[in-house]
Amino acid sequence: MSKIIFYEERNFQGRSFKCDTDCPDMNPHFIRCNSVRVESGCWVLYERPNYSGYQYVLTRGEYPEYHSWMGYNDTIRSCRTISSKSEGSHRIRIYDRPDFQGQMMEFNDDCESIHESFQCRSIHSCNVMEGYWTFYEHPGFLGRQYFMAPGEYRKFVDWGATCATIGSFHRITDF
Repeated sequence: MSKIIFYEERNFQGRSFKCDTDCPDMNPHFIRCNSVRVESGCWVLYERPNYSGYQYVLTRGEYPEYHSWMGYNDTIRSCRTISSKSEGSHRIRIYDRPDFQGQMMEFNDDCESIHESFQCRSIHSCNVMEGYWTFYEHPGFLGRQYFMAPGEYRKFVDWGATCATIGSFHRITDF
């Protein structure tokens, strides 16, 4: 079972809210979120209700302030737990054009720099065949995050991005 605790203040202070299941609207539970403790499981936090806005993928551990999970602000309004059912193997195909067109490359492991590995600066579509992944806006696993569950993503808006700039990605392995 997954469990996460949200705190209104930094360093696990102030009002808190414990959660062990998906929550599409956290507005009634707290005003702001400045620290998080993931006691078990893997979670995706969202800036807006109904699983929209900026995304943050958090694994087990302590996050004493929002910068520690690469947060842009202290706003978390929904969350969902990630199932460990596909824990183990990982496989993803990325394409430099929409609808699985253009140059394609398949990965089974993390990629710290798309530009160095794939010789392009953008991913316009992808097919997540196995496992869960996190896309990052910049190389070195930095910037905006996008949670990628198994499935087909014909264009970058399908995974919630406003542009095709992805700099790196890694496998989610810590459940």
